[in-house]
Amino acid sequence: MSCRSCCICFTICTLITILPVIFTEIFSPSSVKFHVTDTLLTQFNLTNNNTMYFNFKVNITARNPNKNTIVYYRRITAIAWYKDNDFAYVSLTPFDQGKKNTSLLQTAVFQGSSVIKLKPRQLAEYYTETRVGVYNDLAVDLDMRVRYKYGRIKSTRFNPPIVQCRLRVPLISNGTSLSSFNDTKCSNSYFFVDRDAGDG
Repeated sequence: MSCRSCCICFTICTLITILPVIFTEIFSPSSVKFHVTDTLLTQFNLTNNNTMYFNFKVNITARNPNKNTIVYYRRITAIAWYKDNDFAYVSLTPFDQGKKNTSLLQTAVFQGSSVIKLKPRQLAEYYTETRVGVYNDLAVDLDMRVRYKYGRIKSTRFNPPIVQCRLRVPLISNGTSLSSFNDTKCSNSYFFVDRDAGDG
């Protein structure tokens, strides 16, 4: 292989490596923000055999603040957690989100039973929270696969960082609760980056 061919190959490899970085730096849109706007918890009963019976609904909004970016949500999985135990997951309806838009995701409905194992301290906290009527360590994560369009440039599909929504949820019993739910901002890293980009 001639020296010129080697230089051309090196240049092409370098461009392939740095172009995504340049694109991100120049065209990086602002991150999408997620909020849990409402919850409905009507059952959260842990039995002696470590089976949790639950009926838990969550409303989540996504805010796209960008005037030049459309987001295409191709897969959305909502995962429910309690004290480091994931106990249910549901698939939400994919959708396209327009520019400078706040969208309400399909309501995540977690209903059924699951075996969870709480440590002694966590079990004591569960009984205290049950007595008070408010659960402090419920959470919902969003695992998504998306793509986006910036102007006329469309990205490939990728998996953004997991969105984590840590919640303080009141139990509703006989139509009433001892507390109210407060709109909660979810935490997530910069949205428009593939969390798996460094793997392999």
